[in-house]
Amino acid sequence: MSNPRLVSRLAAASIAVSIAVMGIKFVAWELSGSVALYSDALESIVNVIAALIAWFAIRMSRKPADDTHQFGHHKAEYFSAVFEGVLIVLAALLIFHEAWMALGREHALANPGPGMLVNALAASINAVWAFILIRVGRREKSPALTADGRHIYADVITSVGVLFGLLVTLATGWIILDALMAFIVGANVLWEGWRVISSSVNGLMDVSVDSKETALIEKIILANATGALEAHDIRTRMAGPVTFIEFHLVVEGSMSVSRSHQICDHIEAELRKAIPNARTIIHVEPDHKLKDEGITIS
Repeated sequence: MSNPRLVSRLAAASIAVSIAVMGIKFVAWELSGSVALYSDALESIVNVIAALIAWFAIRMSRKPADDTHQFGHHKAEYFSAVFEGVLIVLAALLIFHEAWMALGREHALANPGPGMLVNALAASINAVWAFILIRVGRREKSPALTADGRHIYADVITSVGVLFGLLVTLATGWIILDALMAFIVGANVLWEGWRVISSSVNGLMDVSVDSKETALIEKIILANATGALEAHDIRTRMAGPVTFIEFHLVVEGSMSVSRSHQICDHIEAELRKAIPNARTIIHVEPDHKLKDEGITIS
């Protein structure tokens, strides 16, 4: 079953974790003087803002339907994820700017060893937190929580790349590699921003469920529509944690309204058991509406 309280609590906790990691990364930069570590710390500012937006959007999406939002507020999470993607892109541009400026000036690594260890601590915290957010976000079908987790996961990869680049810099003595690694960090951040934006836009465009879930829906209809003749024009769309399902159910023209309603109630109940937060609309039709397509029941 869906657990909206858990999603809200994780979103709130993500703010605290992001602030803590940001502080750790700026300490790492101060210790080392590395442009690559500075670019990594800059992205953490975006992480904090993104966590705040995700928390607000998740709270908004859990509000019940009202007179002006009769299907609920579920899509608020998609807006949050799109905005987070935009922030990620802006962070990439800041990183590119800092890396470009570093190419034109001499800079030295002040105390790289301790700085790298501190940054590795921040990356470890982020790795654990990203795993939790992505796992729970996917299970609870929370676009905002999943986007936040993917963003933090990209941050982990960035940190690992930065640390590797600094090791190479120390081994070779080529300080320019520090700035070049910042460019690579920026490119990775930019790519992750694009992924977050594109996946969230799909949700705003009423994307259907995947083929595996479509097959499950058809199987449940077939198994629980005894007494009906056919189900066709099956359509689905997703809005955050909610799955909307619509289809036409053909029955004998002589069947009573009460009996057809019982069949619909049974199908809806079984769909809710298999798909948490399913919202099903069934249009009952008489037998002259048979299309010989979709699902033949009897």
